[in-house]
Amino acid sequence: MAAVLIPIPERDFDPTEVAVSWKVLSDLGHQVRFATPNGTAAEADDLMVTGRGLDPWGFIPGLSHLVGIGRVLRADAVGRAAYGELLRAPALSNPIAWAEVDSDFDGLLLPGGHRARGMRPYLESRVLQDVVVGAFGDHKPVAAICHGVLLAARSIDPATGRSVLYGRKTTALTWALEHRAWSVARFTRFWDAGYYRTYHEEPGQPVGYMSVQQEVTRALARPADFLDVVPGTPDATRKSGGRARDTIGDQRPAFVVTDGSYLSARWPGDVHTFAKQFASML
Repeated sequence: MAAVLIPIPERDFDPTEVAVSWKVLSDLGHQVRFATPNGTAAEADDLMVTGRGLDPWGFIPGLSHLVGIGRVLRADAVGRAAYGELLRAPALSNPIAWAEVDSDFDGLLLPGGHRARGMRPYLESRVLQDVVVGAFGDHKPVAAICHGVLLAARSIDPATGRSVLYGRKTTALTWALEHRAWSVARFTRFWDAGYYRTYHEEPGQPVGYMSVQQEVTRALARPADFLDVVPGTPDATRKSGGRARDTIGDQRPAFVVTDGSYLSARWPGDVHTFAKQFASML
């Protein structure tokens, strides 16, 4: 049995990436410990749990409970069920604080989320970046999915002055997936059109410059070290379509990348395969 640390923000983490990872690892006999900013219980992004607020009428009191498009955009039934289990688990209700994290863990898993209000403190935390640098320096298995890869990319090894991902191959939330979700939300959640963009471009920066894929790529040794589904490979359409999600018994929609003791994935649709593969690395 391995001890796995999963740091999460106080709010707005992705329910599927956190809960399914926890469930798969726990079911396989591993011990999962969560860390939050102040050691208090955290909450996932409610929009991803319920779908309420993802429809054009979502801002109208009394109508927001009517979920239409939100049923497609929210976490699927498996992810919501896993999150429901996690809410009742001691692991989530008794986390440690980020500042209390030491080296007493065997593997580090970095989940994602996209809502800026909760995710930015997580992605910008120097405390967590130091934890990531330490895990890579100790050659511990590290897994990152979606925006979690961005946290890893921002973690600078003081010995080299470069990201811990420099010289490694990785994937992350692709611009194609991020742009697709953002394009939909600009119409369905028009009063908060940037909901799916954690960071926005500054004047003069091209569209997509502050996307997860482009920022992660800038931290790598070569742009070619950022990997995505290659057209024409088996199940390429299923993997890149943004609708099909993997399950515990079907990894065809998933795309993950392994580089030594480092594992990465793109979005919640990869999470079962991601968590199972990480378990095998521990």
